[in-house]
Amino acid sequence: MAFTTLITADELREHGADAVVVDCGFDLADPGAGERDWAAAHLPGAFYLHLERDLSGPKTGRNGRHPLPAREAFAATLGRLGIGAQTQVVAYDRQGGPYAARLWWILRWMGHEAAAVLDGGLQAWQAAGGPVDAELPAARHAPPYPSRASLAPTLETDALAAQLGRVPLVDARAAERFRGEVEPLDPVAGHIPGALHRFFKDNLGPDGRFKPAATLRAEFEALLGREAASATVHQCGSGVTACHNLLAMEHAGLPGSRLYPGSWSEWCADPTRPVARG
Repeated sequence: MAFTTLITADELREHGADAVVVDCGFDLADPGAGERDWAAAHLPGAFYLHLERDLSGPKTGRNGRHPLPAREAFAATLGRLGIGAQTQVVAYDRQGGPYAARLWWILRWMGHEAAAVLDGGLQAWQAAGGPVDAELPAARHAPPYPSRASLAPTLETDALAAQLGRVPLVDARAAERFRGEVEPLDPVAGHIPGALHRFFKDNLGPDGRFKPAATLRAEFEALLGREAASATVHQCGSGVTACHNLLAMEHAGLPGSRLYPGSWSEWCADPTRPVARG
Protein backbone atom coordinates (compact mmCIF):
# COMPACT_ATOMS: atom_id res chain seq x y z
CA MET A 1 0.00 0.00 0.00
CA ALA A 2 1.43 3.36 -1.07
CA PHE A 3 0.38 6.59 0.61
CA THR A 4 0.53 9.51 -1.80
CA THR A 5 -1.05 12.49 -0.01
CA LEU A 6 -1.75 12.11 3.73
CA ILE A 7 -1.13 9.35 6.23
CA THR A 8 -2.61 9.21 9.72
CA ALA A 9 -0.63 8.38 12.83
CA ASP A 10 -2.46 5.05 13.14
CA GLU A 11 -1.75 4.21 9.48
CA LEU A 12 1.92 5.01 9.96
CA ARG A 13 2.13 2.77 13.01
CA GLU A 14 0.41 -0.07 11.11
CA HIS A 15 2.02 0.22 7.68
CA GLY A 16 5.17 2.29 8.15
CA ALA A 17 7.73 -0.29 9.19
CA ASP A 18 9.71 0.19 5.98
CA ALA A 19 8.98 3.90 5.48
CA VAL A 20 11.64 6.57 5.62
CA VAL A 21 10.34 9.27 7.96
CA VAL A 22 11.62 12.83 7.65
CA ASP A 23 11.19 15.69 10.10
CA CYS A 24 10.93 18.99 8.18
CA GLY A 25 10.13 21.32 11.07
CA PHE A 26 11.27 24.91 10.55
CA ASP A 27 10.87 28.46 11.83
CA LEU A 28 11.45 31.32 9.38
CA ALA A 29 12.31 33.62 12.30
CA ASP A 30 14.84 31.16 13.76
CA PRO A 31 16.26 28.90 11.02
CA GLY A 32 17.99 26.62 13.51
CA ALA A 33 14.94 25.93 15.67
CA GLY A 34 13.54 23.04 13.66
CA GLU A 35 16.78 21.09 13.72
CA ARG A 36 17.14 21.66 17.46
CA ASP A 37 13.59 20.44 18.02
CA TRP A 38 14.31 17.33 15.94
CA ALA A 39 17.49 16.60 17.88
CA ALA A 40 15.57 16.81 21.15
CA ALA A 41 12.59 14.62 20.15
CA HIS A 42 11.46 13.03 16.91
CA LEU A 43 9.69 9.98 15.56
CA PRO A 44 11.96 6.96 15.99
CA GLY A 45 14.41 6.76 13.11
CA ALA A 46 13.33 10.07 11.60
CA PHE A 47 15.88 12.01 9.56
CA TYR A 48 15.90 15.80 9.36
CA LEU A 49 15.88 17.97 6.24
CA HIS A 50 16.43 21.70 6.62
CA LEU A 51 14.31 24.05 4.51
CA GLU A 52 17.18 26.30 3.47
CA ARG A 53 20.05 23.82 3.42
CA ASP A 54 18.31 20.77 1.91
CA LEU A 55 14.92 21.75 0.47
CA SER A 56 16.14 24.88 -1.33
CA GLY A 57 18.89 25.82 -3.75
CA PRO A 58 21.26 28.80 -3.96
CA LYS A 59 19.71 32.27 -4.00
CA THR A 60 20.73 34.85 -6.58
CA GLY A 61 18.66 37.77 -5.30
CA ARG A 62 16.32 37.36 -8.27
CA ASN A 63 15.04 33.79 -7.87
CA GLY A 64 13.15 34.06 -4.59
CA ARG A 65 13.92 33.24 -0.99
CA HIS A 66 13.63 29.46 -1.36
CA PRO A 67 14.47 28.44 -4.94
CA LEU A 68 14.22 24.77 -5.75
CA PRO A 69 17.35 22.68 -5.22
CA ALA A 70 19.21 21.31 -8.22
CA ARG A 71 17.84 17.90 -9.12
CA GLU A 72 21.28 16.28 -8.91
CA ALA A 73 21.93 17.72 -5.47
CA PHE A 74 18.57 16.61 -4.15
CA ALA A 75 19.00 13.14 -5.67
CA ALA A 76 22.17 12.81 -3.58
CA THR A 77 20.31 14.03 -0.49
CA LEU A 78 17.67 11.35 -0.97
CA GLY A 79 20.39 8.74 -1.38
CA ARG A 80 21.87 9.70 1.99
CA LEU A 81 18.49 8.97 3.52
CA GLY A 82 18.21 5.61 1.77
CA ILE A 83 15.29 6.73 -0.39
CA GLY A 84 14.93 4.81 -3.64
CA ALA A 85 12.29 4.71 -6.32
CA GLN A 86 9.99 2.39 -4.34
CA THR A 87 10.49 3.80 -0.84
CA GLN A 88 7.50 5.07 1.10
CA VAL A 89 8.44 8.49 2.46
CA VAL A 90 6.53 10.17 5.28
CA ALA A 91 7.19 13.85 6.02
CA TYR A 92 6.06 15.73 9.11
CA ASP A 93 6.58 18.96 10.99
CA ARG A 94 5.23 20.76 14.05
CA GLN A 95 3.81 23.78 12.20
CA GLY A 96 0.66 22.43 10.56
CA GLY A 97 2.32 20.81 7.58
CA PRO A 98 3.77 23.53 5.29
CA TYR A 99 7.38 22.34 5.50
CA ALA A 100 6.39 18.70 5.26
CA ALA A 101 4.30 19.62 2.21
CA ARG A 102 7.36 21.22 0.65
CA LEU A 103 9.21 17.90 0.88
CA TRP A 104 6.11 16.05 -0.41
CA TRP A 105 5.97 18.35 -3.43
CA ILE A 106 9.72 18.19 -4.17
CA LEU A 107 9.55 14.39 -4.07
CA ARG A 108 6.76 14.51 -6.64
CA TRP A 109 8.83 16.97 -8.67
CA MET A 110 11.58 14.33 -8.59
CA GLY A 111 9.09 11.74 -9.89
CA HIS A 112 8.47 9.99 -6.56
CA GLU A 113 4.85 9.03 -5.97
CA ALA A 114 5.01 7.18 -2.62
CA ALA A 115 5.28 10.32 -0.50
CA ALA A 116 2.83 11.41 2.18
CA VAL A 117 2.51 14.00 4.93
CA LEU A 118 1.75 12.84 8.46
CA ASP A 119 -1.66 14.37 9.09
CA GLY A 120 -1.46 16.53 12.20
CA GLY A 121 2.31 16.23 12.42
CA LEU A 122 4.24 15.38 15.53
CA GLN A 123 1.36 16.49 17.74
CA ALA A 124 -1.04 13.96 16.18
CA TRP A 125 1.59 11.22 16.45
CA GLN A 126 2.04 11.82 20.16
CA ALA A 127 -1.71 12.18 20.74
CA ALA A 128 -2.13 8.72 19.21
CA GLY A 129 0.41 7.30 21.65
CA GLY A 130 3.31 7.22 19.21
CA PRO A 131 6.77 7.26 20.80
CA VAL A 132 9.51 9.82 20.26
CA ASP A 133 13.21 9.63 21.00
CA ALA A 134 16.40 11.66 20.62
CA GLU A 135 18.56 9.04 18.91
CA LEU A 136 20.00 10.46 15.70
CA PRO A 137 19.83 8.10 12.70
CA ALA A 138 22.94 7.28 10.68
CA ALA A 139 23.13 8.26 7.03
CA ARG A 140 22.48 5.29 4.75
CA HIS A 141 24.74 6.16 1.81
CA ALA A 142 22.50 4.67 -0.86
CA PRO A 143 22.96 5.65 -4.52
CA PRO A 144 21.49 8.98 -5.63
CA TYR A 145 17.80 8.91 -6.45
CA PRO A 146 17.30 7.83 -10.09
CA SER A 147 16.28 10.34 -12.71
CA ARG A 148 12.52 10.10 -13.32
CA ALA A 149 9.85 12.15 -15.05
CA SER A 150 8.36 14.82 -12.82
CA LEU A 151 4.88 14.38 -11.34
CA ALA A 152 4.66 18.05 -10.30
CA PRO A 153 4.41 20.68 -13.02
CA THR A 154 5.65 24.22 -12.51
CA LEU A 155 5.17 27.61 -14.12
CA GLU A 156 8.03 30.08 -14.24
CA THR A 157 7.90 33.85 -13.94
CA ASP A 158 7.97 34.86 -17.61
CA ALA A 159 5.29 32.31 -18.49
CA LEU A 160 3.10 33.49 -15.61
CA ALA A 161 3.56 37.13 -16.61
CA ALA A 162 2.50 36.29 -20.17
CA GLN A 163 -0.69 34.62 -18.89
CA LEU A 164 -1.52 37.05 -16.10
CA GLY A 165 -5.25 37.37 -15.68
CA ARG A 166 -5.93 34.31 -17.83
CA VAL A 167 -4.61 31.58 -15.52
CA PRO A 168 -6.15 30.86 -12.09
CA LEU A 169 -3.57 31.91 -9.50
CA VAL A 170 -3.88 31.17 -5.77
CA ASP A 171 -1.81 32.88 -3.07
CA ALA A 172 -1.33 30.87 0.17
CA ARG A 173 -0.03 33.68 2.40
CA ALA A 174 -1.86 35.18 5.36
CA ALA A 175 -4.60 37.63 4.38
CA GLU A 176 -2.83 40.74 5.67
CA ARG A 177 0.25 39.93 3.61
CA PHE A 178 -1.87 39.20 0.53
CA ARG A 179 -3.59 42.57 0.90
CA GLY A 180 -0.25 44.33 1.31
CA GLU A 181 -0.98 45.66 4.79
CA VAL A 182 2.21 44.11 6.22
CA GLU A 183 5.24 42.42 4.71
CA PRO A 184 7.67 40.93 7.23
CA LEU A 185 9.83 38.97 4.79
CA ASP A 186 10.01 40.58 1.35
CA PRO A 187 10.95 44.12 0.29
CA VAL A 188 7.61 44.88 -1.41
CA ALA A 189 4.12 44.42 0.03
CA GLY A 190 1.15 43.27 -2.02
CA HIS A 191 0.27 40.44 -4.38
CA ILE A 192 0.43 39.42 -8.00
CA PRO A 193 -2.44 41.07 -9.92
CA GLY A 194 -5.39 38.76 -10.42
CA ALA A 195 -4.39 36.30 -7.68
CA LEU A 196 -7.06 34.68 -5.53
CA HIS A 197 -6.46 34.11 -1.83
CA ARG A 198 -6.46 30.82 0.08
CA PHE A 199 -4.50 30.92 3.34
CA PHE A 200 -2.85 27.53 3.72
CA LYS A 201 -4.06 27.16 7.31
CA ASP A 202 -7.64 27.17 5.99
CA ASN A 203 -6.94 23.58 4.88
CA LEU A 204 -6.83 22.51 8.54
CA GLY A 205 -9.51 21.85 11.09
CA PRO A 206 -9.36 22.97 14.74
CA ASP A 207 -7.43 19.80 15.63
CA GLY A 208 -4.56 20.70 13.28
CA ARG A 209 -5.40 17.92 10.84
CA PHE A 210 -6.48 18.42 7.25
CA LYS A 211 -10.19 18.86 6.68
CA PRO A 212 -12.02 15.91 5.06
CA ALA A 213 -11.33 15.52 1.34
CA ALA A 214 -14.94 16.33 0.42
CA THR A 215 -14.80 19.57 2.42
CA LEU A 216 -11.54 20.61 0.79
CA ARG A 217 -12.91 19.82 -2.65
CA ALA A 218 -16.01 21.93 -2.06
CA GLU A 219 -13.96 24.86 -0.77
CA PHE A 220 -11.50 24.85 -3.66
CA GLU A 221 -14.29 24.46 -6.21
CA ALA A 222 -16.07 27.42 -4.63
CA LEU A 223 -12.89 29.47 -4.99
CA LEU A 224 -11.85 28.34 -8.46
CA GLY A 225 -14.92 26.94 -10.16
CA ARG A 226 -15.42 23.29 -10.94
CA GLU A 227 -13.30 23.12 -14.08
CA ALA A 228 -10.25 25.20 -13.13
CA ALA A 229 -8.31 22.85 -10.85
CA SER A 230 -5.91 21.40 -13.40
CA ALA A 231 -5.10 24.88 -14.77
CA THR A 232 -4.48 26.46 -11.37
CA VAL A 233 -1.10 27.89 -10.38
CA HIS A 234 -0.18 28.09 -6.70
CA GLN A 235 2.18 30.59 -5.08
CA CYS A 236 2.95 32.09 -1.70
CA GLY A 237 5.91 34.06 -0.42
CA SER A 238 8.66 31.71 -1.56
CA GLY A 239 7.13 28.48 -2.85
CA VAL A 240 6.74 26.73 0.52
CA THR A 241 3.25 27.18 1.95
CA ALA A 242 1.83 27.01 -1.59
CA CYS A 243 2.72 23.31 -1.45
CA HIS A 244 0.18 22.95 1.37
CA ASN A 245 -2.58 24.07 -1.00
CA LEU A 246 -1.25 21.75 -3.70
CA LEU A 247 -1.35 18.85 -1.22
CA ALA A 248 -4.87 19.76 -0.11
CA MET A 249 -6.12 19.84 -3.69
CA GLU A 250 -4.43 16.55 -4.53
CA HIS A 251 -5.96 14.94 -1.43
CA ALA A 252 -9.34 16.38 -2.42
CA GLY A 253 -9.19 14.65 -5.80
CA LEU A 254 -8.32 17.84 -7.70
CA PRO A 255 -4.98 16.96 -9.32
CA GLY A 256 -2.86 18.75 -11.87
CA SER A 257 -2.22 22.17 -10.30
CA ARG A 258 1.15 23.81 -10.86
CA LEU A 259 3.56 25.59 -8.52
CA TYR A 260 5.16 28.95 -9.23
CA PRO A 261 8.36 28.14 -7.32
CA GLY A 262 9.75 31.67 -6.97
CA SER A 263 6.39 33.04 -5.83
CA TRP A 264 6.02 36.58 -4.46
CA SER A 265 9.67 36.87 -3.40
CA GLU A 266 10.80 36.32 -6.99
CA TRP A 267 7.98 38.33 -8.56
CA CYS A 268 8.63 41.44 -6.47
CA ALA A 269 12.41 41.30 -6.97
CA ASP A 270 11.87 42.96 -10.37
CA PRO A 271 10.46 46.49 -9.91
CA THR A 272 9.01 46.46 -13.42
CA ARG A 273 6.48 43.75 -12.52
CA PRO A 274 3.00 44.91 -11.52
CA VAL A 275 1.84 44.81 -7.90
CA ALA A 276 -1.72 44.77 -6.54
CA ARG A 277 -2.89 45.70 -3.06
CA GLY A 278 -6.13 45.43 -1.18
